[in-house]
Amino acid sequence: MESATLSRPRALPAASAVPWPLVALGLLVVGAVVGFLVYPTYPNYDSYYSMLWGRELLDGQLPVYETYRAPTPHPMATFVGAVISPLGHGAERVWIALCVLSFVALVVGVYQLARDAFTPFVGLVAGALVCTRFDFPFYAARGYIDIAYMALVVWAAVLEARRPRRGAAVFWLLAVAGMLRPEAWLIAGLYFLWVAWPASWAERVRFAALAAVGPVVWAGSDWIITGDPTYSLTYTSGFAEELGRNKSSGDIPTAVWSFLVKLDKFPVLVGGIAGLAAAAVLVPRRMVMPFVLLAIGVGTFGIVGLAGFSVIDRYLLVASLMVMVFAAVAIGGWTMLERGRLRTLWAVAALVLVAYGAMFTATRVNLSRLENELRFRGDAHAALHDILQAPAVRAGMRCGPINVPNHKLVPDIRWILDLPDGGVLTRSESIRVVPEKVAGAERARQERRIASVRRRIEAGGVQIIPNRRLALFRQALVSDTDDPVTVLPLPGYERVAVSDYYSAYVRC
Repeated sequence: MESATLSRPRALPAASAVPWPLVALGLLVVGAVVGFLVYPTYPNYDSYYSMLWGRELLDGQLPVYETYRAPTPHPMATFVGAVISPLGHGAERVWIALCVLSFVALVVGVYQLARDAFTPFVGLVAGALVCTRFDFPFYAARGYIDIAYMALVVWAAVLEARRPRRGAAVFWLLAVAGMLRPEAWLIAGLYFLWVAWPASWAERVRFAALAAVGPVVWAGSDWIITGDPTYSLTYTSGFAEELGRNKSSGDIPTAVWSFLVKLDKFPVLVGGIAGLAAAAVLVPRRMVMPFVLLAIGVGTFGIVGLAGFSVIDRYLLVASLMVMVFAAVAIGGWTMLERGRLRTLWAVAALVLVAYGAMFTATRVNLSRLENELRFRGDAHAALHDILQAPAVRAGMRCGPINVPNHKLVPDIRWILDLPDGGVLTRSESIRVVPEKVAGAERARQERRIASVRRRIEAGGVQIIPNRRLALFRQALVSDTDDPVTVLPLPGYERVAVSDYYSAYVRC
């Protein structure tokens, strides 16, 4: 029940002529621009493949999805890759710019959602929490499409909260989101049930068509490119099993808690639980939209896990955002109360929570490590570009394909050199053992491919190997499944060039 002691939803904690939301937006934009220019990062593995597939489309050929450890294709990401790929090497930074812009839109959307549901001060706190959970700006700096997906979902929630059963505008945002991540299909389906109940039959048909845009486009593109409309779903579950990312039903609750702690950090998660309880008591009607997104985020994660897909922390990003919103209620929710003892006590308790969070962060977050990670992304890319342009390496490419320790460097090299599928081979595939459960024609096909890759690598060409610790553990020895033998030069290959992070060997 709404309390009579509550102040107006839009009341600021104190009267002020300073437009704090505009000041915060200005600082956010300046920080995003400075970060983009000072730390020149480049797309991540999945994003490079989206750009490669987009370039293949512009070249008049179907993208090659069925390659060794390629990521799951996302139709909208491939479309964006096609749009920007004519920019050549500049497309890499444009992709990052789009992700940084999406991060700004995400922070503004979280502010708007929290402001409309609670107060402007709660909105400012929620936006600040997103900016200071370093995983989120880091995802933007690495070019993850998840940032754009979250921005679309949050803004769909903002529009719906401002005008319930808004309809088309919300569906279109969810449709675009559904071409980036399939979790949006569930959100669109639930939203259809919400808007269809009081609608006419004509409206229901239109809404159903809009809700189906995401899955139809995804299945249609899979069917055209691979001949299998369920390719992405079946490939993702198989890939998750191969990488050990799938979980049993009993492991999912533990994974939810551990991933939320990782994304939000423990003090914010505790604050989120407290803020959720406070909002449920004081403003149950205002908290509906953030709570619905939280429930859908956790529920979708559970469904993804039970379906056998990869269970990774990024699938809880929307839920983690709503945890931040409720943590902002714990910190700034006292602004919903009229002046009095309860408001004062709440404000003091919020200060204690903020102090605890600051100490927790100060003792655990290594800012120099974060800076080193960001600088590595730019420096390593430049070093890779330099060694691939070395005359001895270019000459060695006439003797055979390039090979690398595992799949991590494949899309980067293909993009830099404009190579087709198969132009970069992996040592890890050449020594791969086909799982026993694979039998019949499929087993024979995989064994033939492995043998072919091994023969091509042993015949000669160029071998690129990371030569510094950071590069080794980011791009070669990434997991327990990576064999250290893959970072050793092959017999007959001689070193011909060295850059800051890589060595090149050639056999002709």
